Amino acid sequence: MAFPSRRLHLVLFTALAMLAWPGTSAHADAGFTPEQENRIKELVRSYLLEHPQILEEAFTRLQQTRQEEARQQAQAALQQNQEQLYRDPTSPVLGNPKGDVTVVEFFDYRCGYCKRAFPRVGQLLEEDGNIRLVLKELPILGPASVYASRAALAAREQKLYEPFHDALMGWRGDLTREDVLQVAREVGLDVERLQRDMADPGVSEAIERNMALAEALGINGTPAFVIGDTLVPGAVEVDALRELVKRARAS
Repeated sequence: MAFPSRRLHLVLFTALAMLAWPGTSAHADAGFTPEQENRIKELVRSYLLEHPQILEEAFTRLQQTRQEEARQQAQAALQQNQEQLYRDPTSPVLGNPKGDVTVVEFFDYRCGYCKRAFPRVGQLLEEDGNIRLVLKELPILGPASVYASRAALAAREQKLYEPFHDALMGWRGDLTREDVLQVAREVGLDVERLQRDMADPGVSEAIERNMALAEALGINGTPAFVIGDTLVPGAVEVDALRELVKRARAS
C-alpha cells in the first residue's frame, strides 16, 4: 500500500483541522485560496473513503488516550482521598481490622451486581485472614436504597451491623422499607431504637461523604472496589480480587 507524502500529510492535517473547526479560515492562516481549500477537502474525503481504517485507528487511539487520562485522574484522586477512603470512622470495617491489605467496597443493597459480588468477597475474607474490608454505603438506586443504608449504619449503635449487612445482601427480590425492617427484626435489632438512630444527622452525613468520595473517584455505579492503588468497577471474580490483593501486598 502506498503511503501519502509528507506534503499530503500536511494537507490532510490542515484539512482535518478545518473540518474540526468550521470557523477556521485555512486560506487566511495557511496561505490557501478558497479553491485550494475546496480541493483539500476533496482530497481528504477521497483519501478517507479509500482508507477508512484510518478513522478506526484514530477512534481507537482516542479511546486509549481517554482511558489513560481517566486512569491517571483516578490515581490522583485515590492519592488525594486516602484518609477518607481508608480511615473514615463512619465506614464500617469487617474482616481483620489490623489486616495488612485494605479492600474498599462501594455498594448498594438493591444492586444485583453487588449481591453477585457479595459471596466472592466473603470467600476472599475466609481464605485470607489478613484483609481489612472497608464498606462504603453508596445508595444510588432510589429512596429504598437510601433507607436500607441508613438502617444499616444505624445498626452500628446496637453492634449488629455485620449480621444486618449480610442479611440485606442476601435478600432476594426487591427490597422495600418494610423488608428492611423485617430483616432488622430477624437479626435481633430493636426496630424502634433503630428508627430513632436512623434520624441521627451523622447517618445522612456519612452517606453524603460516600457520595462525594465516589464522585471524586469517578465511580458512577456499584459495586466498585479500591484495592491498593487500583480502582476496579463491577462484580469482579474472586480470582481477580485475589490477584489485586496479592499485588497490593507486594507493593
